Amino acid sequence: MTLALYRIDDRLIHGQVVVGWGQPLDVSFIVLVDDEVSSSDWEQDLYRMGVPPQIEVIFASVEKAAELLPGWESDARVGILLVGDIDTAVALAGRVPQVRRFNVGGVHHRTGRKERLRFVYLTDDEAAKLRQLAARGIEVTAQDVPTARAVPVGEFT
Repeated sequence: MTLALYRIDDRLIHGQVVVGWGQPLDVSFIVLVDDEVSSSDWEQDLYRMGVPPQIEVIFASVEKAAELLPGWESDARVGILLVGDIDTAVALAGRVPQVRRFNVGGVHHRTGRKERLRFVYLTDDEAAKLRQLAARGIEVTAQDVPTARAVPVGEFT
């Protein structure tokens, strides 16, 4: 099949991703793209604990993900690609022209961020980066769960 979901979620792997998205999409693998997590066995073990054994979890740096993404896209199984922040999404999209969409699923409150949706808090710089992705032809929407409406980037930035 392919990567059915490219998601920006600062919690990375958690119940909403595994159950809320994984079950309806019938996901067989999750790719977590994060430079720090990809080099930390301890963090990888923590994230694996939240995933049923029948779902493969793959950890990759942005550089490695750029190299391997065509294979994940052509995999016969259904997968999800996760990044934890907008900068990682921008870096990946900059290296891989096949990245055509991002779902903003959970960017939570931190100092300097303003509420844009109940599950999306962004700085002005982060909002601008999402608009820049969209201007490059990448579909950017916000959607916390599959049954919710996908909110176009122009409505929340």
